[in-house]
Amino acid sequence: MSDAHQTDEAGGAFIPLSEPCLRGNEWAYVKECLDTGWVSSVGSFVTRFEDELAARVGTRYAVATVNGTAALHIALLIAGVEPEDEVLVSTLTFVAPTNAIRYVGAWPVFMDAEPEYWQMDPQKVHDFLSQECAWKNGALYNKGSGRRVRAIVPVHILGHPCDMDPLVEVARRFELSVIEDASEALGSTYRGRAVGSLGDAACFSFNGNKIVTAGGGGMLLTDNPAWAAKAKYLTTQAKDDPIEFVHNEIGYNYRQTNVLAALGTAQLELLDGFIAAKRQLAARYDQVLAQLPGCEIPREAAWASSNCWLYTAAFPSELSRPLQRFFAARQIQVRPLWRPNHRLPPHRDHQAYRLEVADQLHARCLSLPCSVSLTEASQARVLRAIGDFMDQSGPKESDRAC
Repeated sequence: MSDAHQTDEAGGAFIPLSEPCLRGNEWAYVKECLDTGWVSSVGSFVTRFEDELAARVGTRYAVATVNGTAALHIALLIAGVEPEDEVLVSTLTFVAPTNAIRYVGAWPVFMDAEPEYWQMDPQKVHDFLSQECAWKNGALYNKGSGRRVRAIVPVHILGHPCDMDPLVEVARRFELSVIEDASEALGSTYRGRAVGSLGDAACFSFNGNKIVTAGGGGMLLTDNPAWAAKAKYLTTQAKDDPIEFVHNEIGYNYRQTNVLAALGTAQLELLDGFIAAKRQLAARYDQVLAQLPGCEIPREAAWASSNCWLYTAAFPSELSRPLQRFFAARQIQVRPLWRPNHRLPPHRDHQAYRLEVADQLHARCLSLPCSVSLTEASQARVLRAIGDFMDQSGPKESDRAC
């Protein structure tokens, strides 16, 4: 029996946090792969997926990868990040970009979230670069560590864009590359421009819980022809001869399979409908949660349009984890935000700059079920559970009398 059909003692079906919605051409496209035998890392759907995603985002080039983390790894390499360099990265995110920085032998410098939209704080990035760094021999160096600063990796978390104009402006001023981790924000826009087209390169993920899934897979996008060619070269084992097995550099087997690309191509055709469903659900959650004392609903900036990938609200810190356990007992999956990367054992000794918001958000925030296919009855059940918990946790009549 699948999770989706498990029931609790009260008869309520298990409600997952975010599950894929496969209702388009997925079966037909995958069958085409099977019927033709093109199931591995070469095939028409790989090229089609690359071309259609680049067209959707508005970049010149796209290179398919085995997953989003591989795309981040390659993006750092083609941007020229070298061992012992430093890269500014959001601390409030899934660990993938931080791990990718370490893959290339570089070091993360963790940047805080801003309190309004919970994205990388542009002002703190500016302050760090202008106050904590200095030019030496034509390059920017961290005065504290003595390492060269090479790039900024803003992560568009939960589907909402980072405020990119000030980030790109300060990156240009200090001659740094900007690599967007747009894994969660496909279809979101910033000042009318698609997320993924705003920096020097961008990376997407098509994991099973993303708004568009290929069951796995990732994509690197850029307008730089040399970077795109280098990315294709490195992701295909750096093969230098079409016939002979000549490899002049260390490459990686980061190719995406045709079967995964077929799934992704079919899903991309459904993206606009998925976004509409996510935004409709978010509006319903907003309406109810805005009435709860101490609950902060996610904000959307006037300059942004979010795909509302994972609906996340901030509850009073003393209620957040008890609420999570209450949901679990009712067969409703909710999830806390990622533990900030500077708190993770492999990364806690790296530099963290003026972190004042990320830890508070981690303590307070929970992501609620928000699958595209979530029924109105399931939505109502989630909201009813929140109300029941608040009634149970609120002040008793005797308390009010005092």
